[in-house]
Parts: sequence; structure tokens; C-alpha cells
Amino acid sequence: LQQDRSVPCTAEVLFHPGSRSSAPDVQVSVQGELRSTEEADLEFYSRLRSLEKELEAENIPDSHGNVPPELQPIHLLASVASGYLIWQNSTENTKLHLAQVRHVKQVKRSDEDLQFDFVVLLHEMVSQEVLPWELSVLWHPRRGLRVLRD
Repeated sequence: LQQDRSVPCTAEVLFHPGSRSSAPDVQVSVQGELRSTEEADLEFYSRLRSLEKELEAENIPDSHGNVPPELQPIHLLASVASGYLIWQNSTENTKLHLAQVRHVKQVKRSDEDLQFDFVVLLHEMVSQEVLPWELSVLWHPRRGLRVLRD
């Protein structure tokens, strides 16, 4: 979020042997201070909860690499969710990267969570293939992102 500033950090990631479904243990050390996104998250959450019609968008970023400011939080959510896909589907011989959110649709819910159905395009850097993936996620600013299915 702070494109005008970099903060050095290190991470130790420990994977559980033989378990692709268990999340790795991650210890992160940040040298400096990161700006809190809590206020922006709550503002985005409130804006989406107050929409009369659920959000729907395509091609984020567009063909020129532009992400409209109002869709930047959606792009960031897709990036985090894609990290889950990449973790679940990468090997030593692959290098997946989120290329584009082809389509996103907010799903109406009766609880406090926001649900989004994404179609993302992952670029496999080694083979140069672009792979479409569908995934559904739940998000709440206090609980974070959870991938329901992919």
C-alpha cells in the first residue's frame, strides 16, 4: 500500500512435511514501521456493505496495467487469495504470479462477512502459460481473508 516507501523485512516459513493442506508456520520480522490499513479496510467494508447492488467488475488491471482507485482493495484481496492458490499449486519447477482479475462478483450474504467469487488469471512464468482459476473467498476486516473453494 505504501508504494512511495520500502520497509525491509525477513520471514521464516516452515512447511509441515507431507501436508499440503496445513498452512505453513510463518515468523515475520519488520525493520521499521508499517502504516496500519485498519481505517482503509473499515471504510472499504462499509462502502461495500452499503451498496444497493453487489459489486461486479472485470479486467483488473486493464490491458494497460491500470487499476482504478476504487477497485484497488479488490485487487489486493485477489492478490492475497491468489497467494493461497499459488501455495497450493506450486512446485520447484513453477513460478506462478497473479496476472489479472478477469472477473469478480460480490455474493449477497446475511451475515457480516463479504463474499467474492473471483476468476483470476495466473501467469506461470516458466512455461509462459496463463491459467484461469475460480475461487470464492470470505473477507471481514477484523477476521481477514478465507478461501472457501478453488
